[in-house]
Amino acid sequence: MRMDYNKAAPQAMKALGAVYGYVAGSGLPKRLIDLVYLRVSQINGCAYCIDMHSRDLIQGGLAIETLVLVQTWHEAGALFDDRERAAMAWAETVTQVAQTHVPQADYDAAAHVFGEKELADLTLAIGLMNAYNRMAISFRAKPAAAVKA
Repeated sequence: MRMDYNKAAPQAMKALGAVYGYVAGSGLPKRLIDLVYLRVSQINGCAYCIDMHSRDLIQGGLAIETLVLVQTWHEAGALFDDRERAAMAWAETVTQVAQTHVPQADYDAAAHVFGEKELADLTLAIGLMNAYNRMAISFRAKPAAAVKA
């Protein structure tokens, strides 16, 4: 690890933690939030967060067969429900904002499935995970699997 960003900027990390707590209490289902956190982390290539959120999903009862298909959710049929698919599609377009510019069609699709508060909370969760990914990748946080190895 290049540096311990939790020690270097504890107040900032505490603030991110408060947002994490807000998202957890937002009313969005835990599995949906964890799927979004995992999908964002996959897009960004964050080993630390992929490891963490995969473990969270497995601990929450997600089958390994379903977990391995998160990256290709759009081809996974009924393994993911309509809200989960809409959340992962929104996570992709928002995470890749520099390329997508979040087109109106993507917004309309997400807004069709989520109410305004839900969509705001979901977007906050996506932004939060992007921030965490950037911290973990930049400072080379080690995934739990690598620490145990």
